[in-house]
Order: sequence, then C-alpha cells, then structure tokens
Amino acid sequence: MPNIANLDFEPLSVKGDNYLQWALDIEISLGAKGLEECIVEGNESSKKDNAKALMMIRHHIEESLKAQYLTVSNPYELWKELKSRYNHQKTVILPEAMYEWTHLRIQDFKSVNEYNSALFRIVSKMRLCGEKITDKQLLEKTYQTMSSSNMLLQQQYRQKGFKTYSALIACLLLAEQNNELLMKNNDLRPPGTKPVPDAHHASKEGSRSSFGRGRGRGGQWRGRGRGGYGRGRYNPYERPNQSSNGRGRGRGNGSTTRPQNTGNSVCHRCGVSNHWAKNCRTPKHLVDLYQESIKGKNPEAHMVYKDGEDDFDHDKDDLMEYETSDILKNDQVD
Repeated sequence: MPNIANLDFEPLSVKGDNYLQWALDIEISLGAKGLEECIVEGNESSKKDNAKALMMIRHHIEESLKAQYLTVSNPYELWKELKSRYNHQKTVILPEAMYEWTHLRIQDFKSVNEYNSALFRIVSKMRLCGEKITDKQLLEKTYQTMSSSNMLLQQQYRQKGFKTYSALIACLLLAEQNNELLMKNNDLRPPGTKPVPDAHHASKEGSRSSFGRGRGRGGQWRGRGRGGYGRGRYNPYERPNQSSNGRGRGRGNGSTTRPQNTGNSVCHRCGVSNHWAKNCRTPKHLVDLYQESIKGKNPEAHMVYKDGEDDFDHDKDDLMEYETSDILKNDQVD
C-alpha cells in the first residue's frame, strides 16, 4: 500500500465506488501542473509530460488495481480504460442521490449545520452525475420541509425574498444561535429570580462605613487629623459638658455606635429593638415597668416541675427547723 501521507487525495479503489470523486481530483491535479492535455484524445504532449501524467495517475490508484494495468504506458489510454470500467457509477449513484434528495427535510435534523452538511453532500453527488441543482431548488427544498410549528417563520423568510441559498442559511444559523443563547440564559436560573450573591458580597445598607471629609465644631481638640486621630490643641479649661468652638478639617474613618443590624438586637433595659442598652434614653419609669414585666418569664435551666400545680408553695415551707435557742443549747452541751 502506498504511503497515504504522500498522496494528494484518496486513491481509486478496486471497487470504484469513489471513481467520480477520484476523476475530478485527477483532472484538477493535472491542470495545476499543466498536464491536462495528456488525458485528451489526439494530444501532442511530449514524452516527459506524458510520463509525469502517467506517474500521477498510477500513484493515486490502489496497488491491486495498479497491477492490472502494468502494460499501459500512455496516460490517455490508462485514463480511457479506467473511465470505461468505472463510469457506470453515475447510473448507480444518481438514483441513490435522487432518493436522498426527495426525502431530505430540515425538520429531521437537530441543527441547521447538520441539515446544511447533508444537503451539500447529496447535491455534490447529483452534480457529479450531471444533474443541475439551482439556488431556487435549494430554497424551495428548505421552505417546504420546515416543521409545521415554524409556519409563521417560514412565511417571514419567504417574504424576505432571498435570492441565494447561502443568504437563507446564514439567517437560519444566526436565529439558531440566538435561540441557544436564550435557552442557556433561561436554564441558569428560573424566571423571576435574582442571582445568588457572592460569599464576600456585603450589603450596601448593612455595611455602610463612615468615610468622609468636611468641617465641624465641637470636642476638646482642634486641628487636622485622620480617622479620629490627629494633631491639635487641647483646652484644659473647657468644661466637659460644654461644647468647644474648635474648628477642623480632616478625613475620618470610623463607624457609628449604632449596630449595623438593629433589627435583630434588643435593648436589655427597655426592650426596644432600635438601639443598644448603652445608648438607651428611655425614661426610668418605663424601664422599671419593663424590668418588672420580664421577671419570672425565663425559668432556670435546672428547674423541674413535679406535676405543674403548687410545686413551689414556699409559704408552707419551714426554712428554719431550729430556733436560735436550740443552737445555743447545743453549743453549751458541747
């Protein structure tokens, strides 16, 4: 067997099932080297050109077939004998290609690419057998074999008035790609839902930091600083409860004393959930009422009830079995 890597195309098999494709490849190869006249009847090619053409033909046929034509030394004679032997393939291939063309339907394929490949494969066979297939025939074949569910699309494509099959197939490929993208986006998550936030994602309201710069009055320091620390002048004669007249410009980086999520925090003094106990400003009489209301609501963890009724009748208990005099008597006896 010849080395396939040194071949320009597939060699002719003994069965001749690839003769039509092989004959076309031979004509193209000889034409590229200027030897196409060597296989024409009555040619006046030189011996050198005939030898090159003969070597090209013999190099691209199988070894068993080559052995059957060892005595043929003229390229035209070899070409003519192979043609008379395998040219009947047209009568064999054409009926099969016509059958495939008749039953070809775009709705039987999963994608437009698969349909397009099958169509051109069948059309190539028909054209090798001498049949002429026009763009109008290709367009009608595609329109008429669309699924009934795409009836509206078929009418829209007809109204666009495509002149060539390539323009129609380009439009179909684009529509198919857009549909695939829509399906992928729909499969990522159900409609009406939001994407799951990342693990490091921080809430805008819950994690708002106090970064800013500006002017201000108050405090016991004056000057410039950053993040609550800075250089300035201290006034020792200023009263603690009196606001100072200090001015300053600075860049602060701090956070407020209010918790980030006050919805889950409850003040232990008054029970309100919008501040902490250290920032509580509820009047004292309301705080006392709240503290009285929560007494006894939380039993101890080690408390055990016997039957739920009068288990803790402490009024009847005698917490002191002995009197003081009894204890003193015991001490004197000892």
